[in-house]
Amino acid sequence: MYAVIETGGKQYRVQEGDVISVEKLNVSAGDKVTLDKVMFLSDGKTLQVGAPFVDGAKVEATAVENGKGQKVIIFKFKSKKDYRKKQGHRQPYTMLKIEKITKKASRAKAAKAEEGNVEAVEATQEA
Repeated sequence: MYAVIETGGKQYRVQEGDVISVEKLNVSAGDKVTLDKVMFLSDGKTLQVGAPFVDGAKVEATAVENGKGQKVIIFKFKSKKDYRKKQGHRQPYTMLKIEKITKKASRAKAAKAEEGNVEAVEATQEA
């Protein structure tokens, strides 16, 4: 089973057991995180595409660590003008370990299943 989730303005394809690095979240290491912006869900047989998100689907993850990415150097200069500007940047991130992907049956499917169970129970009581 895999899902496409959205967090931090980006989309990620995740499976159970994956470790992903996302934009910094306000959590500390070891905290549980629930991501409910699931855009696409597949269990190997069926595909569910959200409009924009799949109802009742969520991804549960654990924060592994918070950190900073590699340094990026920004160097600007203009020739013959004695203009040089050097900047550095390290983007903060949160590393998540995907624990579980769950989906809740839609209300229509749940109602149909319940009707089927009621009919089956009535049939066994009559017999």
